[in-house]
Amino acid sequence: MEPISLILAALVAGAVAAAKDTAGTAVKDAYDGLKTLIKQRFADNEGAKVVLDEHEKDPETYEAALKKKLSEAEVDRDEEILKVAQEVLQKEDPQGAIAGKYSINVAGDIKGVVGDVSGGNINQTIS
Repeated sequence: MEPISLILAALVAGAVAAAKDTAGTAVKDAYDGLKTLIKQRFADNEGAKVVLDEHEKDPETYEAALKKKLSEAEVDRDEEILKVAQEVLQKEDPQGAIAGKYSINVAGDIKGVVGDVSGGNINQTIS
């Protein structure tokens, strides 16, 4: 799974969890933290912030637009955002985390990604 897909998956999982009354505060807090970090990257781009907010309400309709905005802002190269996205997924799906489904290694500049989520691990090639 590429980093942008990981971030999008975390945003969808967080939005779904936040909408449930049964979701724990840890998931909601991690999701809110992820959105805050992304909005900071979108600092001067009000349109991108709107797309992020609309994606929360209707992920299917806004997925392509948000993916483009995330890519333009190079969010996929931000280690902190990737770590928080992973945290959201781990908190929302602890069993998947135990199985290594959201395993990610981030250090330095991210140059590419090898692997897929169905295999259980996300391995990033780092320079």
